[in-house]
This record gives sequence, structure tokens and C-alpha cells, in this order.
Amino acid sequence: MSDSSWTRIPSTPPSEEPAATALVGPPPVTAVPGDGLVRSLEPLLRSWLPRQRWFAGKGLAISGFRLAAATELVPPGGRLGPVGLLHLLVDVEQPGRPADCYQLLLGAHPLLPSALIRSALGPAAGGPYDGLTLYDAPHDPRLAALLLERLTFPGRTGPLRFTTEPDAVFPPGLPPRVSTAEQSNTSLVYGDTFILKLFRRVSPGTNPDLELSLALARAGSRRVAEPVAWFESLPAAAGAEPVTLGVLQRYLPGSADGWALALASVADDGDFRTEAAALGRATAEVHASLAAALPVHTLDGPALERVAAGMARRLDETAAEVPAVRPYAGALRSAFDDLAHLGAAATRSGRPVTAQRIHGDLHLGQTLRGPDGEWVLIDFEGEPARPLAERRRPAPPVQDVAGMLRSFDYAAHHSGNGPWAERHRAAYCAGYAAVSGTDPREQPVLIRAFETDKAVYEARYEARHRPAWLPIPLSALARLASA
Repeated sequence: MSDSSWTRIPSTPPSEEPAATALVGPPPVTAVPGDGLVRSLEPLLRSWLPRQRWFAGKGLAISGFRLAAATELVPPGGRLGPVGLLHLLVDVEQPGRPADCYQLLLGAHPLLPSALIRSALGPAAGGPYDGLTLYDAPHDPRLAALLLERLTFPGRTGPLRFTTEPDAVFPPGLPPRVSTAEQSNTSLVYGDTFILKLFRRVSPGTNPDLELSLALARAGSRRVAEPVAWFESLPAAAGAEPVTLGVLQRYLPGSADGWALALASVADDGDFRTEAAALGRATAEVHASLAAALPVHTLDGPALERVAAGMARRLDETAAEVPAVRPYAGALRSAFDDLAHLGAAATRSGRPVTAQRIHGDLHLGQTLRGPDGEWVLIDFEGEPARPLAERRRPAPPVQDVAGMLRSFDYAAHHSGNGPWAERHRAAYCAGYAAVSGTDPREQPVLIRAFETDKAVYEARYEARHRPAWLPIPLSALARLASA
């Protein structure tokens, strides 16, 4: 995303789409060159970005920045007095990898209140914000409330387009707070009514968290927190896709995180099997709803060979990077060889392998059990480290099942209770089969290949970010290598 633009919001929005007049700034002013803005922000971003959990390029030097888009939602001296709100899309260049585009929402203040000091980038030197201190705007309740206000009005603000569902209702005066949950984005909770996920690392195309949640909600699924509004950046180039920037969804107060529930059960050597089976049923219901709402494909022999080749490549890359994986690599490759040969065999048997849209990164931390005991799946974004096009690609539903099985394994081994995992993996599969009619354990080639691929991904992630957790995927790789 390299076509830069700088937008100061005029007093009258484009006539073809309505906008929130309460948020419209002063009359048009002279445009400020984007390169001047970047030069003034560069030293601040070099220091601040690598410290953010959602920054993907940790450990690599930043070689440069390109401004993709800049929009003043509120200019300093506007409706908030000296405080301004700046929306940025910035391409970050690093050696050896394609540039990543990040969404930044920056507040600007001449004298930052003490409550916001921890969110500060620092004072701008030169450029249009010279002398103002810039900070991460979601942490400012005034700016967070203003962002929700803007989401309630469909229409354009410069290159940003805001959309609401027709039947959405927005109660006034919802107090905002930043979610403390560990994640690769930033979430704002408004009262007990809404949660806004702001995607930080963005790409052209509809984010699957919006796409799939919206498809499920419109199909009447009760297994999803339905979106009520979202916003995106419209490209300057003809034919390019919009970039999904944020999704406002129904908040689920009183819900319990599946990961926390599982850890509590493991610690007590408790029986979580009823919940695991219910979660399996919920997963199968989501798969059925997605298959009804979106296209389903058949994977022939060549298609499965390509899937298996990708898995084998990831294994080779991980073994090269993580020495502890190397003793298992040869045996693990057989799981992918079996998958490559499955297509022809499935066609001969009259039971072809199907692919559809799936969650893509399903684990216990992506589930919530409501006060009524019903399970909801959240965060349909897929694995953020993978390209957006890959995350939107149809895949066998067993990929989601494999991810959940790995999560039960993580919960158990994290607390040293291996037998707990086997009991609850079985309960989950039984619950899934009760709705889908097919037990994932009756697809041994598929389940082994996808579980192996997931454990390989985990090994690489843990080696990079949490070396103390590396034994968890390594124990799974040892088991899968002897399967």
C-alpha cells in the first residue's frame, strides 16, 4: 500500500454519501505534504512501533516508512479544542520482507495529561504537528467515544468509509475502555454493549473477521457476536480492494473465556467434557452455517498435493530455524505425503474432500461461554501471520478441529496434566460428530496432517516468542511422528 494521500476533512462531505456532521472539521485548509508528516513522525515511530505487541517485524531493523493515507478526523483547534485525532495508514519497510501496512490512530495534545503518558509516542518535531505530543488515541476516552460516534453515521470521511447494519441501535453515553486481553489488534469495549476491534496490520481485501461474522449473523447463527458497524479505507487506485480497518460487534457481558475455563478444569483435574462436547457441537453448527452461506469446493488430487506441499515447506523452514524439530522432520513428512495421496483415493471411494470457509485459527481462546451456557466463536480473522488471501481461502473444516485439539493439548500440558487432554479431545470430537454426522477421528489422514501442520507452526512461534513453551508443541510432534 504505497499510494500516499493526506486528507484534511472539509466542512461539507462528498455529496454522494452522507457523513456525520458532528465530526466534520473546519472549512478546507491548505493540504500539508505527506512527506513532511512522515519526516516528523519517523523518529517517534522507530522507537514506538517495535514495542507494540501487534508489530510483526520485531527483531528487524526498520529501513523506512511510506505514508499510504492520512486523515484528520478532528484537527487540533477543532471541536475538541487543542486536541486532534489523526488516522494513518503507514507502510513500514524492513530488510528481507515485504512492507507491512499498519493502521495508527494518533491523538495530538499540546500538554498530555498524566493518565495518557504511558500511551505517548512523544513530541513531534517539525511537520504539521510541530510542538504537539502524539499518543495512541484508543487510550483517550474522549477520542474513543468520538470514534464510536463516527461509526454510528454511515458515509465517507475522506478516504474512510463507515457502514452500519440497517437495524443497528446505538445507546448514547457508553463509556469506552481498552481491552486488556492479549491479542494482535486493539479492542475497545463500550459499556457492556459493543466491542470495536481495530485491525493494526492491514491488507487490501475484506478481513475475514468481518466477512464471516457478517455472513453468520445474516444467516441467523446464534454462535457469533454479530457486527453492527465497520469502517474501511477506500483505495485511490481503480480496481483495488478496500482495506478493512475496524469492526464493531455486540459485546457479550458475563461470558467466560474458553481457555480460562479449560485451565481451571486442568488445575482441578476436573471434568470439562460436557462443555467440550457442547463446544464441538457449536463448531459443527458454525461450519454448517458457513457452508450454507458461502461456496463449498471439492479438493481433487492436485489441489490436495498443493496443500500438502505447503505443509511440507513450512516443516522444512521450521526445522531449519528450530533445531529441536529436526529429529522428527522425516517421520512428520509422512503425514503430508499421505495427504498428497488422499485426493485420488477419496475420488475413487466416492467421498471427496471438501473445502469451505472456516474460522481459520480456532482454539479455546477464540471461544466464549455465555451466562446461558451456550458457546460463541469469536475472532474469525484467521492466523494473522498468514497473508490475507490465504486466510480467505476455503479449507477442509477439519483444519478448525485440529486447531481446537491442539488447544486442549496446550491447556493440559501447560499445567502438566496429559490425560486430561485425551478425555476432552475425544469429547469435543464426539460433540462435533453429533451435529455434522462425521467424526473427525474417522478422517485420520486429514486430522493428522492438519494437526501436524499446526504443531509445526506452534514450534516456530514458541521458539521465536516464548521459548519456555516450546516443549508443548515438541511433545505433540513426537507423538505425531510416531503415529
